[in-house]
Amino acid sequence: MPAITLLATLSPPCNARTWSSTPHPHLPIIATACSDKTVRIYSLQNFQQQSTISGGHKRSIRSCAWKPNSRGESVLATGSFDASAGIWRRWEEGGGNGQDAEIDFTGGLSGGGEKDEDDDDEWRFAVILDGHDSEIKCVTFAPTAPLLATCSRDKSVWIWEELEDDNFETVAVLNEHEGDVKCVAWHPSEQLLASASYDDNIRLWGEDVDDWACCALLTGHEGTVWCVEFEDANNIYALGSSENLTSEQQAYVQVRLKAGPRLISCSDDMTIRIWRRVPKDKPELPAGQIKTPSIWKNRDFEEEWIEECRLPQVHERPIYTVNWSKKTGKVVSTGSDGKIVVYEERWKSSKISNGDADGDVVMAGGTPAPDMEDLTAKKVHGSEGHMGGLTEWVAVAEVENAHDVFEVNHVVWAPRADKDKRTEDEEVIVSTGDDGEVNVWTLDT
Repeated sequence: MPAITLLATLSPPCNARTWSSTPHPHLPIIATACSDKTVRIYSLQNFQQQSTISGGHKRSIRSCAWKPNSRGESVLATGSFDASAGIWRRWEEGGGNGQDAEIDFTGGLSGGGEKDEDDDDEWRFAVILDGHDSEIKCVTFAPTAPLLATCSRDKSVWIWEELEDDNFETVAVLNEHEGDVKCVAWHPSEQLLASASYDDNIRLWGEDVDDWACCALLTGHEGTVWCVEFEDANNIYALGSSENLTSEQQAYVQVRLKAGPRLISCSDDMTIRIWRRVPKDKPELPAGQIKTPSIWKNRDFEEEWIEECRLPQVHERPIYTVNWSKKTGKVVSTGSDGKIVVYEERWKSSKISNGDADGDVVMAGGTPAPDMEDLTAKKVHGSEGHMGGLTEWVAVAEVENAHDVFEVNHVVWAPRADKDKRTEDEEVIVSTGDDGEVNVWTLDT
């Protein structure tokens, strides 16, 4: 069984609670949001702190997020308990030359060991975003548009559009949650936003004509939903080659591809759930007929999402964070019990038999395999007690007391960048805790 092994603790630790850590999209650095009103930037090459972002917020920084696809300049958003969000910028040495992985960050964030006189000014506080009435809990940039989402204890989700010259415009204020909104996450290839709340619900938001509105409500959790995240669009390939799949497995792959990336959530109810969109059958227009625009509400706007499966229940207390690897499709989770758990999705190990006396295909254990018609409908479920599942999730590794007696607030996959990395695509797990420490772990198989 794989083991989760401590590789390093980022140094120096914070002397106060640390909330979350976010890997840079293409540089070997990670940003940690701290309750001492700072963000600490650490190197993943030598695990040392390289700079501190401070002075922009009056209270704890709860969340931070890197702007994706930003070459030549690093852009970081921060969300604070002072109800404001900040945008910070810093030029990258050699940025945009395609050689980012070869820049040496062991001696300093700008690549050199010497400190310049203006080193303290390297991070520029570009703009403050005000509007929320209470603590901001999460900030995140959209990967497909110049949009930033924030959510707050004031029960609202705000969407901001980035304009020129550090100007941001509020394009939507969404108030349908009935409790503190804990987390927001963007779809990897669509302008679709998910939010998780203290009201036990998940909402999906999209743009309907000119206004943003809720297009789906996901219910079922029996406690605060702490975190939501979409999977990478290529995660289906983590199940392996399609060459030797059965017809049922091939049909499941096609359903997954048609539905697009799934959503994962974790909660106070100690469950981790995966949700999948039910694809719509769009009627084809007769030849030569052109679809006419309508001033009425888009009837295709609302979406249907179903709970596909639940991961094995390993945690014994509320689960705060779940994160999906973009490289392997594995999932890592952590929470109040101090555990870090890694899960893997697999084809069910029992092979499908040729059939019973009536000619029906039978899964191991006597469960009838799903009809092909069901595979394209919402009856297809994954595992953990759902009939007809073709895949199953397995807990493959766990470690207890990851931050001694302290709660672990956040966990995330990151590319391994230190000199001892074993393969080019190796990942590490980065955990952030109430003890002020950020730990880096390897998954040893």
